[in-house]
Amino acid sequence: MRTDLHRHDTDPLTAIRNVGILAHVDAGKTTVTERILYTTGATYKRGEVHDGTTVTDFDVQERERGITISAAAVSCAWDGHRINLIDTPGHVDFADEVERSLRVLDGAIAVFDAVAGVEPQSESVWRQADRHGVPRIAFVNKLDRAGADLDTAVESMRRRLDTVPMVVQLPVGREDAFTGVVDLIRMRVLTWREGGDTYEEGPVPEELREEARRRRRLLEETVAQLHPGALEEFCDGSALSAGTLAGALRDLTRSGEGVVVLCGSAYRNRGVEPLLDAVVAYLPSPLDVPAVRGAVGDDEQERACDPAAPLAALVFKVQATPRGRLTYLRVYSGTVHRGEAVWDAGARRTERIGRILRVQADRHTEVERAVAGDIVAVAGVKAARSGATLCAPDAPVVLEPPTVAEPVVSVAVEARRNADSARFVSALARLVEEDPSLVVRTDRESGQTVLSGMGELHLEVAVEKIRRAHGLEVGVGRPQVAYRETVSRGVSGLVYRHVKQEGGAGQFAHVVIDVRPLPAAQDGTGDGAADFVFRSVVTGGRLPRDYVQAVEAGCRDALSEGPLGGHRVTGVQVTLTDGSTHPKDSSPMAFRTAGRFALRAAFRASVMALLEPVVEVTATVPEDAVGGVLGDLAARRGQISASAMRAGTAVVTATVPLAELFGYASQLRGRTQGRGTFTSRATGYAPVPGAVSDQVVSR
Repeated sequence: MRTDLHRHDTDPLTAIRNVGILAHVDAGKTTVTERILYTTGATYKRGEVHDGTTVTDFDVQERERGITISAAAVSCAWDGHRINLIDTPGHVDFADEVERSLRVLDGAIAVFDAVAGVEPQSESVWRQADRHGVPRIAFVNKLDRAGADLDTAVESMRRRLDTVPMVVQLPVGREDAFTGVVDLIRMRVLTWREGGDTYEEGPVPEELREEARRRRRLLEETVAQLHPGALEEFCDGSALSAGTLAGALRDLTRSGEGVVVLCGSAYRNRGVEPLLDAVVAYLPSPLDVPAVRGAVGDDEQERACDPAAPLAALVFKVQATPRGRLTYLRVYSGTVHRGEAVWDAGARRTERIGRILRVQADRHTEVERAVAGDIVAVAGVKAARSGATLCAPDAPVVLEPPTVAEPVVSVAVEARRNADSARFVSALARLVEEDPSLVVRTDRESGQTVLSGMGELHLEVAVEKIRRAHGLEVGVGRPQVAYRETVSRGVSGLVYRHVKQEGGAGQFAHVVIDVRPLPAAQDGTGDGAADFVFRSVVTGGRLPRDYVQAVEAGCRDALSEGPLGGHRVTGVQVTLTDGSTHPKDSSPMAFRTAGRFALRAAFRASVMALLEPVVEVTATVPEDAVGGVLGDLAARRGQISASAMRAGTAVVTATVPLAELFGYASQLRGRTQGRGTFTSRATGYAPVPGAVSDQVVSR
C-alpha cells in the first residue's frame, strides 16, 4: 500500500487533492469512501453500511436509516499525496449539502451502479458539478451483482449526461465471477483474490487479449478526437504511447471534455487502488484550478493559491458537536494559524481560531496551521455561518458563497410542553445554523412556527434531530408544499400614480408598466426562485437612474405575495415604459412605493396561475405489480414518461406533483408487498390544473 506522504520536489500543494464522492442514493458512495480509507491505511477495519460501522455515516440517524444525511470530510494519504475526501448525500432531500460541498471541491468521483447505470439523482449531482466546473472521474460500482454490465452503464452516461466516457478498464469475469480488471493504458491485468486486500499484477490472459486490444484502440481513437497532442501522435504512428495517453486523459478530465471511467466492486474491495491512482493522476490539485475571485469593495480581485498570500477562506459547513461548534473551511489563499484573529468579511466582525483540526469524520487530529488548498475544521469561531469569508483583517475580501435552494415543503412545529418553548427556539436556531437549506418563520395569520425544507425526509430528519439532541417532545403538523404564482396573461400600459401630502414635503411618483409572463414559467420549467426580469425603456431622461432602480426594488417587494393565495410570484417580466416626477415631492422612496403598488395592481388585472412543485419519480417494482403502481401514480396526477424492464423488474418514471407524494413510500411498499422502491428528484414547477385568478386558493 502506498501511504507515505512526502514533500514533492516542486510545490507541496501539487500533492493535495480535494475530492468529493457523488452519486445516487444506494450506488455505494459510502462504501467506496470506507474502502478508500481502509486501502490507504487511514482505518484498520472495513466499515459496513448495513452494520452501521462506517466512519463517514457516524450520525445515529444515518446508521439507522442506512443513508448519508450530512456531508462528511475525511483525510488520507496515497502515493505521496494527501486526499481530502468529502462523502456527500445521495438523497434528493439533501442536495443542498452536495451544493455546499461542490463549492469548495477541486474534483469528484462519480459513482454509478453497474446494474442501474445513471439514475435520477446521479444526473442531478452531475449537473450540479457541471455548474461549478468540477472535473470528474467515474467509478462503475457493484460489478459483482446479478445483471451488472459495464457497457450498459457507460452508454447511459453517454446518453443521459451528455459527456464523453473514456473507459480505461475491461472487467475480468461477470457478476459473481468478477475478479479483476484489465488496465487498458498499461495493458496488464489486476486480479484480487477473495478476502485479499491488494491486487496481483500479471499479463493479459490469452482469452481477453483481442477484446483488450479492441477496447484500447477505441480508447485511443476517442482521446485522439478530443486532444490535439494525442491526435498528432496518433496520425504519425497510428497508436498512442501509455505516457501520451495518460497525459491526454489528465488534460481532458481537467478541461471537462471527457470523463475517465473505471470499474470495480467496492464492497468486495476490488478496483479501489486503481481508483486512487486515477484520483492522483487525473484530478487537479489546488494549483491546477483557477484562482478564486472575491469582492473587495466595488472591485473584484483574484487570490492566488499561495500560502504566503493574505488569508482568504470560505466557511462551507457548521456543525454542533458534544465538544463544541466546529466550522469547516476551505483555505483558498494564505495560511491560518492556531490562536490567530481573522476577519469575518460579511458580518464585519473579528473571530479567533481556537484549534485547527484535520478531520476524520467525527474524529479529529489537531494541527498548528492550515495552508492554501487545505480543507480543515476550526474550533473557537463563534458566529460565522455557512458561506462566510474568513480573511486577513488587513486584506479583507468577500468570496462568493454557495447558493441555497428555496425550500419546497413546510410543517408547523411546536414544543409540546410550554416549559420547553425557550429551549425549542434555541434548538431551531442551532438547526438552521447547521443547515442553511432549513428555514424557520412564524406564520402571520396563525402564529405557528413553520419549519421549511427540501422534502418530507429532510424535515423528518430535522425534527428527529431536535428530539434526540435536545430531549424535547415536538409536535408536527401535516406537510404543506410551497406553491408559487405566475402571470398567464399580462397587461400593458398600466398607469399608477403615488401621491401623498400630509404637510411638509409630499410624495409623488408616476409610473407606467407592462407585465408579461416569462417563457420558462409558461412551460413549467422555471425553478420558482429567481424568475424575474426588469427593464426600462424610458428615454429622454424623464426618470433619473436612481428612480428607475427604486421602481425595480418596489417591484421585487411586490413579488413576495401574489393575489391568488399570498404565495410568492415568479416568472414575471416587468417593463417600465414611462413616468414623470415632481420637482419637490419625488424621491427614491416614493418611486419604490409606486413600483410596489403598481405591480400589485397589475397582478390583479392580469390572469394569474398557481404553480406547484413537481418531481420526477422513478419506481422499481416487481412485474406483477406494475398495473397497480401505474394506476396509483395516475391517481396522484402523475404523468408517465417512461417504462422499462430490467433484470426481472419494471422501472417506471413519472412526473408527479410533490403534494401528492406524502406517504407514498408506505403506499408503494403495501402495493408491492415490500418489494417496491422509488426515488425522486425535483424538476421545477408546473401549473395547477384549473387554478387561475378567478379562483381564490387558500394558503
